[in-house]
Amino acid sequence: MSPRRNRPRGGENPSQRTGDVAGRYGGFGRSETWQDEEWSVRHVAGANAAGKRYRCPGCDQAIPSGMPHVVAWPEHGGIDDRRHWHKACWNAKDRRTSKVQRSRNAPRY
Repeated sequence: MSPRRNRPRGGENPSQRTGDVAGRYGGFGRSETWQDEEWSVRHVAGANAAGKRYRCPGCDQAIPSGMPHVVAWPEHGGIDDRRHWHKACWNAKDRRTSKVQRSRNAPRY
């Protein structure tokens, strides 16, 4: 039995798809509109998320090292504008209020 093929045969080149952001900050992503602005969005697998902890701007909770998450930044922004979100928080960003409040015992970092 031959091993499974992980790459698709033929078809279009992934970097030629519309809406993809290829190689800007590593990996492939897509473009989304949020708050009347274009955002570049990249999904980070858990294996590639090792080493650092981030704070999600959606829920103000820590994203532990090794957890899959989303990296989003304004299309015309730079490296300093990147934000790391939980996948669920990024998907629910339009349903959240504008100001996130921490619980009394939440860490302040």
